[in-house]
Amino acid sequence: MHSTPRRRLLAAALGTLALAGWSGTSFAQAWPTKPVRIVVPFAPGGTTDILARALAPELGKALGQQFIVENKPGAGGNLGAAEVARSAADGYTLLMGTVGTHGINQSLYPKLPYDPIKDFAPVTLVAGVPNVLVINPAKAEAYKIDSVPDLIRYAKANPGKLNMASSGNGTSIHLAGELFKSLTGTYMVHFPYRGSGPALLDLVGGTMDVMFDNLPSAMPQIKGGKLKALAVTSGARSTALPDVPTIAEAGPVKGYEASSWFGLLAPAGTPPEIVNRLQQETAKALASPELKARLEAQGAIPGGNTPAQFAKMIDAETKKWAGVVKASGAKVD
Repeated sequence: MHSTPRRRLLAAALGTLALAGWSGTSFAQAWPTKPVRIVVPFAPGGTTDILARALAPELGKALGQQFIVENKPGAGGNLGAAEVARSAADGYTLLMGTVGTHGINQSLYPKLPYDPIKDFAPVTLVAGVPNVLVINPAKAEAYKIDSVPDLIRYAKANPGKLNMASSGNGTSIHLAGELFKSLTGTYMVHFPYRGSGPALLDLVGGTMDVMFDNLPSAMPQIKGGKLKALAVTSGARSTALPDVPTIAEAGPVKGYEASSWFGLLAPAGTPPEIVNRLQQETAKALASPELKARLEAQGAIPGGNTPAQFAKMIDAETKKWAGVVKASGAKVD
């Protein structure tokens, strides 16, 4: 029987209603149908980059599409974060955010090109990471710096002579150094880079003297003898460097603690079904024996919390670091 115009019109209307009623769950089940970008807002070689590149292939295997890591460094992570904030909320652009982009920068910068809370949908914590205070071995020998007290003593006697590298203004690496300077009454000249990778190159090369780096990116240089670890910045010693004291116990620098964290975020408005699926697959990958052991060997503590838990953590970290920024007196124009 041939369709009448009325029947064809009714069929079209029903089709439109079916499409309009297509659930977010169905969309999430179809996602991803093309490669997914993970934007790293720092240069290659740093911990943010290391974690993203460790996680990307695991997500690719689990979800059947390639996860591509793209480095977008600049302005303490702000440029890459802003790009993701402006991206379509369709699950195809993600941010490997940090304590800098989502805990520190809004207290440090007078104006951010994104809102850390309103512009993002938290997915999950990927890892917590202690920072480590490292020094160029040749400089350590020349300046007779073999411990944290030695460093404090030298810096006080020679204000402004030591060059302190960081992965960029506003990063946890920068603030770890500023907090140390504030609590010890020392002055070292801060040199911000576009990520840990290039900063470490100059530190190993001798252009820079000291650095408070994330443990995973510094670990190969420490193990290779190219950098000397003086202390870790966490409240307890790291299992990856059990013989290296904390700054609080080595200094002693009372009240000192400044660790980092890294996590996946999507643009605000990304369907909850996609966010939840990403969290579940990321948590599975981080719990796998191979990846878990790999991260822990580098000094990272794997995460995997829920989007709600991660959002609550970001809120708490924002308040915590606001106090650290104020106490340190750190500023970025």
